[in-house]
Amino acid sequence: MLTIHADSRGRALAVEGAWVAEAGPLEQLVEAFPRARVRRWPGILTPGLINLHGTELLDGAYHPDPREADELGTAPLTGDALTALASDDARWGASARRGVQRMLAHGTVAAACEDGEPARRAVRDAVRRSGLATIGRIGQPGGAPSLDPYACGLPVEFARPRERGSAARFAFFDVPDETALATAGAGTCVATVVEGRLVYRRR
Repeated sequence: MLTIHADSRGRALAVEGAWVAEAGPLEQLVEAFPRARVRRWPGILTPGLINLHGTELLDGAYHPDPREADELGTAPLTGDALTALASDDARWGASARRGVQRMLAHGTVAAACEDGEPARRAVRDAVRRSGLATIGRIGQPGGAPSLDPYACGLPVEFARPRERGSAARFAFFDVPDETALATAGAGTCVATVVEGRLVYRRR
């Protein structure tokens, strides 16, 4: 079923399966696809963010289960706390699934990893199943790894603009414009779409 996703400014994408069928003003897309389902989101439509610290956040951090919060807290564990944690493949896979979901909740559609993907097999498998894209990088990017790319201290990178024939990966942020997004941060994400699927929706 074809779905049109639109923001508060009337910018929209028509999505069919995993691909963008057309991009343009909402009125034009509704006219072009009169039978499409229309979903309107508050704020602005973006191509989605790239988190430059995919290796650090997925291979190098443990994301506690909410049931572990009393013992481990809720923030990703790194350094000595991670070393002290006994983790097997099943635990790493579960951590990666939670980490990916938290990335998606910040409008991230791709993570940059050394060698182009996570090194741990359990993490790699979890990321592949999620639909989150991975891209390569050389060395460490600097800055402080954060689920919110605006909080890492580096220039924020977006995925390429979505157009007809692009993969259906994008995110909406409940802010009036890109300047406000830079100030408020990626925690303002209200919806993230990956491979045409709504993988995160703020409740």
